[in-house]
Amino acid sequence: MGLSIKKEDTVVVLTGKGKGKKGRVIVAHPKDSTVLVEGVNMMKKHMKPNNQYKQGGIIEKESPIHVSKVMLICSRCSKPTRIGNVALDSGKKVRVCKKCKEVMD
Repeated sequence: MGLSIKKEDTVVVLTGKGKGKKGRVIVAHPKDSTVLVEGVNMMKKHMKPNNQYKQGGIIEKESPIHVSKVMLICSRCSKPTRIGNVALDSGKKVRVCKKCKEVMD
């Protein structure tokens, strides 16, 4: 089953320690039903020195959050909204804001 939230969407976190935070989706993993949100659900990882991290040490990075714990923010009405799927006259399926009926794609 596909996700209704895609890369580059702006979302708000509904539950957990990051509740109320807004961020941009960096990566969406449809198989796991998780998304990586910029600046949300940060974790510390101990890294050895390597080519990418010359010094090593403790690195802070985002960890995945389940897609049911985030809600898409509509670009037009700027409110968290549920997403509907509608087929256009051309036969193409698009995502639609349930509040203002704006096409998201």
